[in-house]
Amino acid sequence: MAVDQLDTRILRLLLEQPRTSVREYARILGVARGTLQARLDRLERDGVITGAAPALSPAALGHPVLAFVHIEVTQGHLADVADGLAGVPEIIEAHSITGGGDLLARVAARDAAHLEDVVQQLNRLPGVVRTRTEVALRERVPHRLLPLVEAVGRAAAADRK
Repeated sequence: MAVDQLDTRILRLLLEQPRTSVREYARILGVARGTLQARLDRLERDGVITGAAPALSPAALGHPVLAFVHIEVTQGHLADVADGLAGVPEIIEAHSITGGGDLLARVAARDAAHLEDVVQQLNRLPGVVRTRTEVALRERVPHRLLPLVEAVGRAAAADRK
């Protein structure tokens, strides 16, 4: 899906001012509300915009320990283990990966003992061969998309020239 400069400006506003109304976005961008809504609908339909939920802090929810768990899976059981991970509330996200393991899970825990309990729960899932856990010490670059959106916008502008 091609993202043009207007799309990039829309995405930037959504990231910078997520609680603003569509009418206000249209006013800021100098476009008709219908044009903006049509763009938003297309960006959602094409999977560029994937949600509108607020960003939440696991630490503020009482889970300040962040860890990444590499999970090695018995061949042919990847989908089963992934389904099992979906049933563990402390798993924030999980991805199939290459390299040292088959899955990488991001885990939020209350403390080190709770993290150990979660990892032991993962080790008991049918199809899990072994796990390797890495605890995050400090966030150095927070989750962000604006620099990527801006790079896509610059590329779109360069393509138009």
